[in-house]
Amino acid sequence: VQLQASGGGLVQTGGSLRLSCAASGRTFSRYASWFRQAPGKEREFVAAMRRDGGTTYYAERVKGRFTIARDNAKNTVYLQMNSLKPEDTAVYYCATGNAITSTYYYPDAYDYWGQGTKVTVSS
Repeated sequence: VQLQASGGGLVQTGGSLRLSCAASGRTFSRYASWFRQAPGKEREFVAAMRRDGGTTYYAERVKGRFTIARDNAKNTVYLQMNSLKPEDTAVYYCATGNAITSTYYYPDAYDYWGQGTKVTVSS
């Protein structure tokens, strides 16, 4: 599967962005997720959605502000980001894989990655 991420950009503190991740080749695996990586930091988990049932998971630092959603007809997963903060600045990556429930927040659990889309939140 090939993943194409888009939607990043420059936004002021408190603003919103919606990221998209379009899959081609086949559908998403068990988990479709978003990670992010800020300069000089490790890649960290942001949000995930299970293919079966649509259960969602969020990192504590984005809970209540970010929402992961999917459009099965378009084979696309979205990340709606509201109330953005400067600390949300990072390159955001979408990923998919058949992680087991206890590992969905580990980057190594994913087989396929998009190319990343940069989000910059100005103060």
